[in-house]
Amino acid sequence: VILKILQQEYPTPQEVARFKREYEITRQFDGVEGIVQAYKLEEYGNRLIMILEDFGARPLSHQLSEQIPSLEELLSLAISIVTALHQVHQEHLIHKDINPANIVWNRQTQQVKLIDFGISTQLSREQSSLTNPEVLEGTLTYISPEQTGRMNRAIDYRTDFYSLGVTFYQMFTGKLPFSGEDAMELVHAHLAKTPSLPHQVNSSLPEVLSQIILKLMAKTAEERYQSTLGLKTDLQRCLDQLRSQGKIENFVIAQSDLSEQFQIPQKLYGREKEVEQLLETFTQVSEGATELLLISGYSGIGKSALVHEVHRPMVAKRGYFIEGKFDQFKRDIPYISLIQAFQELVRQILTESEADIEHWKQRLLEALGSNGAVITEVIPEMEWIIGKQPGVSDLPPLELKNRFHLVFQSFIKACATADHPLVIFLDDLQWADLSSLELLKVLVTDSQMKHLLFISAYRNNEVDASHPLLFTLKDIEENGKQIHSLTLDPLSLENINELLAETLLCKKEVSLALAELCLQKTLGNPFFLNQFLLSLSDAGWISLDQQLGRWSWDIAEIQAQQITNNVVELMSKKLQTLSQKNQKVLQFAACVG
Repeated sequence: VILKILQQEYPTPQEVARFKREYEITRQFDGVEGIVQAYKLEEYGNRLIMILEDFGARPLSHQLSEQIPSLEELLSLAISIVTALHQVHQEHLIHKDINPANIVWNRQTQQVKLIDFGISTQLSREQSSLTNPEVLEGTLTYISPEQTGRMNRAIDYRTDFYSLGVTFYQMFTGKLPFSGEDAMELVHAHLAKTPSLPHQVNSSLPEVLSQIILKLMAKTAEERYQSTLGLKTDLQRCLDQLRSQGKIENFVIAQSDLSEQFQIPQKLYGREKEVEQLLETFTQVSEGATELLLISGYSGIGKSALVHEVHRPMVAKRGYFIEGKFDQFKRDIPYISLIQAFQELVRQILTESEADIEHWKQRLLEALGSNGAVITEVIPEMEWIIGKQPGVSDLPPLELKNRFHLVFQSFIKACATADHPLVIFLDDLQWADLSSLELLKVLVTDSQMKHLLFISAYRNNEVDASHPLLFTLKDIEENGKQIHSLTLDPLSLENINELLAETLLCKKEVSLALAELCLQKTLGNPFFLNQFLLSLSDAGWISLDQQLGRWSWDIAEIQAQQITNNVVELMSKKLQTLSQKNQKVLQFAACVG
């Protein structure tokens, strides 16, 4: 047997919980050929030991560096790895850490198994949070663009295909597609760089195998393989050709590739101009400007989704992105959204190297001088970087406010630099308190401020002519500062039909009638549209037709159903399909925020 033990003698409750969960997930695959077997979990002092099978295998990462297998052996190995991954996905699991160290191979028996389900998820879709690249979940060299948290895309099972693509690239060429010591450089490569063609790195590699590997490594999940079966079919065809003809000829790949899961593409439809303006504004900021970009529209229209498109260009400039959200029930707490945002910045800084944290400390202390306590009073977490600060003198209210504004301006100038432009996203600005609006005006109109982008989103249907927000914006413009504004409209019939055609794998003429019904029901609201389509799929009114190789539906049958055109009603009905126990858990979760 193999014993896997927690490294720390006194592990944290989180480490223990994660270890137990890994054991439980591995036990799910009891008797499954392509997954290592877990026999038992035992206590050992203050730690836990997982007892796993030993079938005479070693990690693939060790074996690739020792002796390069033949092309036939590599293809056979690749097919076995895909078969094992198929078994993981059949259990509705996403592995999230596919790499040669987590693939064990017995070269004598040709047995292959996957190990290490420590960060696997049973969610069908998961949002990756924006953290320092040094502490990302997964192995940075093999991580998918969406797993970096800088892609504005949720993680689904196709994240494993990207990591598998990087693994295959290394297996078949002997090299990694992207390498380097710098974590942010690797993240940028995964997001934006195209690797060298595998058949050019290894001239003995057939071109079609190169195409298969690069399809797995596509930047967006929609462009990758959609199923393990489609991938396995192409690899098997390569192996069969090699065995029968001694060579592999080109063929059109992914002909048998069809996902059995109903997937709505995560790209933005009908927002090309808005994305362009957002990226243009960020370019100006990275060159030294301070800008305010306002995004307005109804709830569910896609304001946040648009904002997060700034992540990719920001990585190239090594920028920081922080966000806060105003709350209609917390308007009595001044600066709440800015406090949230800077708490996030503190968390990002604390995951950096000791040298970087020390650099931040010196820069902030220099900027704040003897007024550090003014910042730590509103953002206590800042003490973790700059230490406990001596108290400041009491002042009358007006002078107190002026001092706070001056100190906060110095603080932001120290955070937003040419090396690290700063993007601050403040959501639900319609609920902002007066203090926050005043501070926003002070920061945006400061002519000495550089490399700072404020993005604020608000619901224009909740802002009337007497709203304080409009007076603040007028003041900013009167101070000579230009405000960039974007208003997001509902999706047009053409946008909806494009989304449907790509979701249902059909021509636009085929999906047009359904698109018209979707527009009528959802009025082009993207959030409602997604929920409406998922409800049709859940109810079985949209189903997969394997023979046609696309999704099919009966428009008359859907029209005959009494489907609500109210998003709140649709969502509450979805919640009511959960068990009473789960509904209760959600109520408690909502109460604690």
